[in-house]
Amino acid sequence: MDRRPRYRFEQFSATRQILGMHPAPDGESLRFVSDISGQHNLWQVPSRGGWPRQLTLFTEEVVREALFTGDGSRIAFVADHRGDEKYQVYLMEAVGGWPEKITDRPEVQYELGCFSPCGRYLAFSGNAANPEDMDIYIYDLETRETRQLTSGGGVRYVFSFSPDGSRLLAQQFYDNTKQDLLLVDVASGEIRNLTAGKEQKAFFRPGPWLKDGSGFYFLTNDGREFQGIGYYDLAADRWSYAVTDDWDIELIALNGDQTLMAYTVNEAGNSVLRVVERESGRALPLPELSKGMVLRARFAENDRRNRLFLQITTYKEASNIYVLDLEAGTLTRVTESMLGNIPEEVFVAPELVYIDAHDGLRIPAWLYRPHGAGPDAKVPAVLSIHGGPEAQERPNYNYGFFFQYLLHHGVAILAPNIRGSTGFGLDYQKRIHRDWGGDDLKDIEACNRYLRSLDWVDGERIGVWGGSYGGFATLSALSRLPDLWACGCDLCGPANLITFLKSVPAHWRPAMKDWLGDVDEDRDFLIARSPITYVDQIKAPLMIVQGAMDPRVIKAESDQMVERLRALGREVEYLVFEDEGHGFTKRANLLKAFAAMADFLIRHLVRR
Repeated sequence: MDRRPRYRFEQFSATRQILGMHPAPDGESLRFVSDISGQHNLWQVPSRGGWPRQLTLFTEEVVREALFTGDGSRIAFVADHRGDEKYQVYLMEAVGGWPEKITDRPEVQYELGCFSPCGRYLAFSGNAANPEDMDIYIYDLETRETRQLTSGGGVRYVFSFSPDGSRLLAQQFYDNTKQDLLLVDVASGEIRNLTAGKEQKAFFRPGPWLKDGSGFYFLTNDGREFQGIGYYDLAADRWSYAVTDDWDIELIALNGDQTLMAYTVNEAGNSVLRVVERESGRALPLPELSKGMVLRARFAENDRRNRLFLQITTYKEASNIYVLDLEAGTLTRVTESMLGNIPEEVFVAPELVYIDAHDGLRIPAWLYRPHGAGPDAKVPAVLSIHGGPEAQERPNYNYGFFFQYLLHHGVAILAPNIRGSTGFGLDYQKRIHRDWGGDDLKDIEACNRYLRSLDWVDGERIGVWGGSYGGFATLSALSRLPDLWACGCDLCGPANLITFLKSVPAHWRPAMKDWLGDVDEDRDFLIARSPITYVDQIKAPLMIVQGAMDPRVIKAESDQMVERLRALGREVEYLVFEDEGHGFTKRANLLKAFAAMADFLIRHLVRR
């Protein structure tokens, strides 16, 4: 008899999400977005630790991202309504302030940019002029006037002002693997494309400026499989790689006097932090970090103590904020996200495995083996497919608490990075382009076969679960590989690629042809790859969860799948959240949804 203590769903789910982190300019406090109040709001905590203070009091609006003026006196942030992703821009005083909305176009999506060095101007992007374009706007905090700086020309996101405030560093976005770097004159709006004319477009993401304005750092994979750090010399009008690695470099930060550079390397999903002297490249000794993911790494602009502020998550810890004191060599946790009083040894660490695909490709995957599983105690398993699809499964406290709760109930997890995932090179990532439901489905089949090969897994009790693209993959697996699954669970996944393409946000549409296909030119192909085409082949019980306000995968995608299954007399459970979008912004809804999905999987895999 298994006499190990049993812990409740409420304990695994007793976490507090921390979604973003910015140190105040002096480094003495940190602002972050969290659902501590039950809704995503803006909070502040001293960098030495302590109880956080709530800065916004929204109950229906959802705070997403925030930034601060150079003197720390004002905060700008974006928030949307019930997850509809129509972000509006707000301003407030950092101390005692109340949010003031400076954009009020409920049909428009704005994206936060940056404050000017003097603190008078705020730059941001939005599709107010044309739904398919993201233009750059400048708001004057003194006159309260907004000026459209650029007009037309596609999707542009603004990142930073030059140190003298005369230019903006921006990104021209074409798709997930193709961008350009732009310099925009603040006075005239004149645009200079710094990376135009390349036969093969590459990934470019702006990074920090040097204080003298002579150049800036950025991330790119131009001419390489993996992202490195480039430096653009404006006087010479050319750039070169400053740091490269055999894996993707993901984050860049410079300390206040710009003598140090911090960056992270994504080694098969695990973040490796490095801090080097910027000019010599000499590495500083660092305390060891637990395996997991560094979500943010920032220095405070005016902090003289060389403290690096980190946001970290691991398989046993939801996202928390840490302070790394580089002079003292200490790492101190500032926040506490784990509230369930569960001993650390209860959590299951993942193992990195590789699975052979049909064409010789090796699929990286994280395998979680429940405590006590063995040949004499075979367990069921869930194949979890991440969203994106250009994203990456990593060794985090995944989906809030979902993995570890299922593991505690004796359900193994296999979380692969099938082709199309990021982090394993450009070629691997682009293999999903215009091939949804093609070789990726064969990868899923290979993962199922791998699970069946393990002598401690019951091959007749394998379920499949995923959200967004992972939901599409789940529906594809259940409908086109119907004999492999005991059940499936789809969270807001597209069912019909034609109706999906017609309904995505307008500024996504220019990129969708190369990414997925064209509604008219590729109609037959899209029908052949849509799960709804094969709905009559679904045998396994299915649960579908959907937000009614989802702007990315609209509710009609799930509606049509549920209607067809019910007409066929198949077993399908449908859970709709009227006040949610693509995911969950209210803590009560998140708990209800994941409790229902966990119960569904346990019911069909453990208790059947």
